[in-house]
Amino acid sequence: MSLFAATDADDDLPATACFSVHARAEPGVMARVLELFAKRGLVPCFYQSSTSGTDRSELTIDIQMHGLGRETMDYIAACLRQIVCVEVVSAAQRHLPDRAEY
Repeated sequence: MSLFAATDADDDLPATACFSVHARAEPGVMARVLELFAKRGLVPCFYQSSTSGTDRSELTIDIQMHGLGRETMDYIAACLRQIVCVEVVSAAQRHLPDRAEY
């Protein structure tokens, strides 16, 4: 993978990368997740987190990042899986309909 692919988003790409991170609700997990984007100069277009479970010990983080190619999305998902306390990471691309279809 090229260094460029791992560090930059392309606003011309019609795809939005969607990440769902499931982790133990531990201090620092959200910061470590966002750090993967911040150190690449990326600002997600959507970020939401919530706790669940009877003792609120489960954390779900949903992130969307416009303009990430498949290779970069897969790389970031692999990095997310390496974070301590992260249990499951799902990643998918959402493609916007072509404007000609409107």
